[in-house]
Amino acid sequence: MDIFAPYAYAIAALALWALLVCVLSMLSTVGRAAENRCDCGKPKRDYSDPVYRRERAFMNAVEGGGPFVAVTVAAMLAGGSVFWVNLFASLYVVARLAMAVVHIKTENQPARSICFVVGLVCIIALAVIVLGAVF
Repeated sequence: MDIFAPYAYAIAALALWALLVCVLSMLSTVGRAAENRCDCGKPKRDYSDPVYRRERAFMNAVEGGGPFVAVTVAAMLAGGSVFWVNLFASLYVVARLAMAVVHIKTENQPARSICFVVGLVCIIALAVIVLGAVF
């Protein structure tokens, strides 16, 4: 649809988000040893274990995905500023990709928190855009 063409970057961000979650889903199941799992099947909490960190990166993506998708789609439907919607949607995906890499490759909690906060600010900014556009 032509009315959504200006939001091409935000739409691409949604597609990239879906791909990132799929990749993290596949990575989260790699390397599970029976002795390192809880009765529920999840890896035991141990940030020094890459298997645990991969599973947590996936779960963090799942937990943050709903609000991101909701506010991005709402911002486009409400006719929010094209520049800002594209910027915040794209920045969210970059921040969360960085967060996943930091989460999986390191035990660096401060870097992970910074990436999380950047993503959270993007969601809040998109929500403000929606509210500004509809009221």
